[in-house]
Amino acid sequence: MIQRVQSVWLFLAAITLLILLILPLVTRQAEAGEIWFQIGGIYEKTNTAFRQVVSQTALFGLTLVTGLLCLVNIFFFKNRDLQKKLIWLISVFIIGLSVWAGMAATALPGGLEGASFHVGVGLPVIALIFCALAYRGIRQDELLIRSADRLR
Repeated sequence: MIQRVQSVWLFLAAITLLILLILPLVTRQAEAGEIWFQIGGIYEKTNTAFRQVVSQTALFGLTLVTGLLCLVNIFFFKNRDLQKKLIWLISVFIIGLSVWAGMAATALPGGLEGASFHVGVGLPVIALIFCALAYRGIRQDELLIRSADRLR
């Protein structure tokens, strides 16, 4: 059934990853204005003009694909083994994009010294927790089905 609890956890993981696309992770004051890092790249605000300094299209794409993979995984509710494998793959992608984003954030002009970290930094951890809870829900379903099969 689609209304199982792991569907809710996978949906929350997808929303968390998609929110990560728009929130800044790190901001820093520069000589000319403010510089911040989002998953899409490094942006700079000078006076009233915004411009993208460095593009991180591949990182943006991986984050988008990971979020969409969470959404697609909801509809594999009849194949629990595939769902579990996809959750492992999603978890690897989340860890990979976290490492990649951390390395890309160090490319801020002046480095991370004096930078302020925002909510976006913790979102991959929250998405991993949601994936772990979804995995646990799938395991509980399997145990319930096995116990029901023993009663027959």
